[in-house]
Order: sequence, then structure tokens, then C-alpha cells
Amino acid sequence: MTKLGTYLASRSVNKSEIARKTGLSNPRLSELTINPKAKLRADELYLIALAIGVDPCDLLKSIYSDIRLRGVHLATNK
Repeated sequence: MTKLGTYLASRSVNKSEIARKTGLSNPRLSELTINPKAKLRADELYLIALAIGVDPCDLLKSIYSDIRLRGVHLATNK
């Protein structure tokens, strides 16, 4: 399962409902939640966030929290 899949499962969302609201096909949404090699496009992330009622930036931070710039240590504002 992908980080997006884990995120959606933790929120108990209905993937068919997300597909209907976003216009993404059920197979595409399944691929994004199951296949770690699937590439999530920015427009897909944005539509999914809107469909589940979360801020797109929060969803982005949640599923890509492990990505860092090489050789750069950034202070986080928490």
C-alpha cells in the first residue's frame, strides 16, 4: 500500500466516492493507493484533497514528508 492508500484508509474514505467526485477512474485511484511505483500528479492530489475535505498542502506534507533536499537541513515551523 502507498502512503496515499494508508492516508485514505486511516480516514475511512470511500474510494468510489472519491473517484466520482474527482473524475479519476476507479482503476487509477486503486493504482495510486496500491502501487508504490505509481506517480501521483499534482492535479490528482489536489482533487483528492478537495474530495475528502482536507487542505491540499496538508495531504502533500503527509504523504511526502520523507522527501528532503540533498545536503540541506531545513528548520521546520511547527
